[in-house]
Amino acid sequence: MGIIHELTPQGGTYQDTFVGLLAEESLPRKRVPQGSSDPREVRKLVSNELLLDGNAGQNLATFCTTYDDEDVRYLMDLAINKNMIDKDEYPQSAEIENRCVHMLADLWHAPHAGATIGCSTEGSSEACMLAGLALKWQWRKGRLAQGKSTDRPNLVCGPVQICWDKFARYFDVELRQVPLTGDGLGMGPEDLAKYCDENTICVVATLGVTFTGIYEPVRELAAALDDLQGRTGLDIPIHVDAASGGFIAPFLQPDLEWDFRVPRVKSINASGHKYGLAPLGVAWVVWRDTSDLPEELIFRVDYLGGDMPTFALNFSRPAGQIISQYYLLLRHGRDGYREIHEACAKSAHYIADQLPRVGPFELLYDGQGALPAVCYRINDDSVPFTLYDLSDHLRMRGWQVPSYPLPANRQDTIIQRILIRHGMSRDMTGLFVADLEAGVKTLTGGPRPSRPGFHHN
Repeated sequence: MGIIHELTPQGGTYQDTFVGLLAEESLPRKRVPQGSSDPREVRKLVSNELLLDGNAGQNLATFCTTYDDEDVRYLMDLAINKNMIDKDEYPQSAEIENRCVHMLADLWHAPHAGATIGCSTEGSSEACMLAGLALKWQWRKGRLAQGKSTDRPNLVCGPVQICWDKFARYFDVELRQVPLTGDGLGMGPEDLAKYCDENTICVVATLGVTFTGIYEPVRELAAALDDLQGRTGLDIPIHVDAASGGFIAPFLQPDLEWDFRVPRVKSINASGHKYGLAPLGVAWVVWRDTSDLPEELIFRVDYLGGDMPTFALNFSRPAGQIISQYYLLLRHGRDGYREIHEACAKSAHYIADQLPRVGPFELLYDGQGALPAVCYRINDDSVPFTLYDLSDHLRMRGWQVPSYPLPANRQDTIIQRILIRHGMSRDMTGLFVADLEAGVKTLTGGPRPSRPGFHHN
């Protein structure tokens, strides 16, 4: 969107938006203005401020959807005034939510997909907290039945998203985060015996680690817990945080056993607004069986004339994202999701192949076997720049590429991670590689390569 120069009639004369009274001073920041203003003028001035935001299509840091189509916008408009929590008032939206739950339960191989339970949430952070609460309550019921203390619950995980730190703090659970060892990028089955005990409410396995994009080995983790149970009697469930991988693995790695095919997996969360392709504001949590969600956590509210069961951390949110998710599941189908994610994976592979050529980079993850992503570090201590410098240089061309240290025990390793999502074409991928190469040349003082595209003689 460019600068707006539209003229609007006011009192028989034409007034330019950017020389009007509202535009002659900074827009209000700390106090609601006394009077009202022309809505068109306000809209244009606010729109103009938004030009300062980054271009979402060039954001290679976010996992979230940055592409949508006209049909999604149409359905979002239809539902802009529907509160998803009011299931008695908007029964068809509630029905669509249930359809999505059962479709995902089937996609993730729940034993009784058409009868199990789940819900939508604002995002995977809320979904993780609901799953964590269910697991804490199940653990507590078991401890009380045995006449044992319930005052020291813990949760075992590898390098997790910050939402699990929040869960542990908000709901009084000790977070036992397994540090990385050797060249490892995630939690391994050999780590579990040292961290699990009778107070462990669950092990969280991550399908799509935030730092690198890899999958933790769910089946192998379950096998290690099977062995632990055989030796100690401890029966510890697994929750799979598949915020990103839950909409990738079923299509790109269909034979990988990470979901409810693994009996120890009791719940799964995934973000519809990440690789589920839905607009921002929807995620999902599904339980293996209705018995895995304690009935005590479900509130049945007599609200606006009807009985409304609810399990959520908020009481107001829009229905549009859920309806859009249903549309996308119908629109793309399994074949469409596979083709979209395959195209993303091919672009990630292309970047991985080019990295050794364009700079002093060592691949840590090449985009094969997990998320369509690339993760790398500088492999030469003599280069006169850091990845932070390179991130800043890429930002000049609009690219948002994150640089950060790995988690505990490998914090001296600084990496960059690139995520490829729907909407990132092969042409744009090639332009990014050219800008990456140009950035390396500039920061090392070498000649900058010419960029692909039109050049004027």
